[in-house]
Amino acid sequence: MKKLIAIVLTLVLALSFAACAQPEAAPAETAAPETTESAAPAELVKVKVGASVTPHAEILNAVKDELKAAGFDLEVVEFTDYVLPNTALEQGDLDANYFQHTPYLDNFNEENGTHLVSVGKIHYEPFGIYAGKTTDLSAIPDGGSIAIPNDGTNEARALLLLEAQGLIKLKEGITFTATVLDIAENPKNLDIKEIEAAQLARSLQDVDAAVINGNYAIQAGLKVKDALAIEDKDSIAADTYANVLVVKEGHENDDATKALLAALQSDTAKKFMEEKYEGAVIAAF
Repeated sequence: MKKLIAIVLTLVLALSFAACAQPEAAPAETAAPETTESAAPAELVKVKVGASVTPHAEILNAVKDELKAAGFDLEVVEFTDYVLPNTALEQGDLDANYFQHTPYLDNFNEENGTHLVSVGKIHYEPFGIYAGKTTDLSAIPDGGSIAIPNDGTNEARALLLLEAQGLIKLKEGITFTATVLDIAENPKNLDIKEIEAAQLARSLQDVDAAVINGNYAIQAGLKVKDALAIEDKDSIAADTYANVLVVKEGHENDDATKALLAALQSDTAKKFMEEKYEGAVIAAF
């Protein structure tokens, strides 16, 4: 009997150990939660803007991050003249341009049948009279020479500055349409030389003085503080000749246009102008 009990106990213990040795059942497989791929960052939209090398392209490059934050990848296309950036915009090769003031734009549209519009003022560049062979306006000799821009609106602006300095007098009532033909009085018989704007700085060695556009003066390393005379910042010229952001008609309210204008009229742009150009470029917003 004892032997039988021992055999039974042995079997029970063996079965118990076997049960303990069985591997735990694998937990029931649960369906993996559905996952959605994290949204890929939106692709930046390319926006192409034509600009004069200095200061326009530099200002645009200074606000690239502002535009990136708004979803746009800015490409700056540099031009060294005042015609191609407008024709390229009219033809659709650019989304906008930034190099000109409104009087020049209006005149260009009228003469070329283009359909370009300003969407906002960005900055103003004071015109200056810079010394050539003569270092003082009062010392310019009789028959002396002064170079001025040869394009319509900038020529008028230069003549107005010469008039403000008492060097010439224009016909009564003539302002922003003035040409050399509108000079009523020229007491020193000055030889007014009309030269392409981009070449004015190079002409200084050949003339007594030159009236130079702000951007070309900067590009040539000329300092406003060294000019023999400059336009008054509170003058009508300062308001009239503010440089503007331009697009083709019909694109005034495009998202890209709004983003460009906001970036160019931002605190970042204003601070850059103040620190970089020391009075040669003044924010107009």
